[in-house]
Amino acid sequence: MAAHLRRHPGAGVSYVARVTAADSPVPADAAPTGRIVLLTTTHRVAPGLLSWPAWQALHGADRVLSGDPDHPQLPYLREAGVEVEPGSPAARELVDYCVAGGGRTAVVLTSAEGESELTDGLARLAGSGREAMPDLELLPGSYDLPGARLLDLVQVMDRIRAECPWSGTRTNEELVKYGIEEAYELVEAIEEGDREALLEELGDVLLQVVFHARIAQDDPEDPFSIDDVAGGIVDKLIHRHPHVFGDEAAETAEDVRRHWLRTKAAEKQRDSVTEGVPLGQPALALTAKLAFRARMAALDVALPDGAGVGYELLALAVRAEADGVDPEAALRAAARAYRDAIRAAEGSAGR
Repeated sequence: MAAHLRRHPGAGVSYVARVTAADSPVPADAAPTGRIVLLTTTHRVAPGLLSWPAWQALHGADRVLSGDPDHPQLPYLREAGVEVEPGSPAARELVDYCVAGGGRTAVVLTSAEGESELTDGLARLAGSGREAMPDLELLPGSYDLPGARLLDLVQVMDRIRAECPWSGTRTNEELVKYGIEEAYELVEAIEEGDREALLEELGDVLLQVVFHARIAQDDPEDPFSIDDVAGGIVDKLIHRHPHVFGDEAAETAEDVRRHWLRTKAAEKQRDSVTEGVPLGQPALALTAKLAFRARMAALDVALPDGAGVGYELLALAVRAEADGVDPEAALRAAARAYRDAIRAAEGSAGR
């Protein structure tokens, strides 16, 4: 008799049983063989917040079991009137219970590590083709939403801050150089089109944000947390995108940019378009940013008089920005070509 493995509709199934079905069809007049439900949950969702199908399965089950005596869902299930048996049953016992009982339903509340011994046993029984098998179902009682792994990152950073002798004593000032390095490594990954490196470097930059916020949380006078950081940027994004979250319209990317700058200027109440431009950034990027601010403000600014390479580079950077070229990226591309030429010359000289 075939074993039917059903995966309940829904995303984020965190646990997959290795169950194979026999090829023989199920006779139309076969007696009910019952149902085994492997109920999965995620620690990233508050315990007790289960899907309606999960609550239906739990309340309708003839037997609910959990091999984890400390499973976070247990207090909430008991409060809801669901009796949970301790212990992990063997596959043979569970199959016999469902089949011999004329179609009983058993729900197994899986642990964080899963129930590999049980599912391996069920796979062997189902794969033999000689067993009357209950329906086997993977049912997500709760599953991760997009961004759920960020909660793991926050928890890991909390522990590292508390237990690591190096990380536990760092200051925001001491991490500045690492943030700059990671930002440049991210730029390099993007410019080289390396997707694997991009994934890694985005994580490294994200770590810097979470690390800085965790340090700030320990400040005795003016603490803030990663939630404050996230909340602030969410409010800013909503406020600066009224064409998405409000009633205003933006037909082109340029419309969006103009509105962004207008809203930003009103928020900051700056006396000059140059305010907020960090002078510590690379010189070409700094020049391009200043030129962009002046162009957006429709200012007719004459380049300062001066002789030397610096003023020549200034004129080139302003011209590049006006032409829609990022001078910093353009020079990096040229520098990489120069690097390759140097390597080629080294190879020729070594022959």
